[in-house]
Amino acid sequence: MENTPEIRTPRLILRRFSPDDTAAFFRIMSDEEVNTFLPWFPLQSIEAAGSFLRERYLDTYKKPEGYRYAICLKADNVPIGYVNVDDGASHDFGYALRKEHWHQGMVSEASAAVVSLLKKTGLPFITATHDVNNQRSGNVMKHIGMTYRYSYVEQWQPKDFPVTFRMYQLNLDGQEERVYREYWDKYPVHFVEEI
Repeated sequence: MENTPEIRTPRLILRRFSPDDTAAFFRIMSDEEVNTFLPWFPLQSIEAAGSFLRERYLDTYKKPEGYRYAICLKADNVPIGYVNVDDGASHDFGYALRKEHWHQGMVSEASAAVVSLLKKTGLPFITATHDVNNQRSGNVMKHIGMTYRYSYVEQWQPKDFPVTFRMYQLNLDGQEERVYREYWDKYPVHFVEEI
């Protein structure tokens, strides 16, 4: 399968980022509220956004396979967020959206479309984590069929404060008993919540 093939949903175009998207990417990544629960500080310059975009997105499109999408409204095809799957062992599923588009189901719509594609790729599973203080992110995970597995406490870097994360997983290959254990094994404070 090609790297980041375009996907269309009723309201959205999910596509690769391009260098022309740097200003739109900066609007997403420079907003303090949008980045509250993301593992980096808000970007401070268009140059920093260009570097981040190149390293995290544009360069990854050279690989034979990947899923790193710009979320765009069909009306103008300008990025308002992103949804992606990390190519590491966790297959971490992540997303963000400009705040003026929050609470409209757009991340859920985009995420469901990407998961539908992933089910055809042979990827065995995806994981996603959310800060316990960001339950809306957990609601997206549940909406796309992910199941809560466990929680753990991490000294979050580079922001350097403790965060309790909930880890969700979706096994795409039918092996429902599989649980990705890296976070459980890595962090000494871990537990299963009744949620």
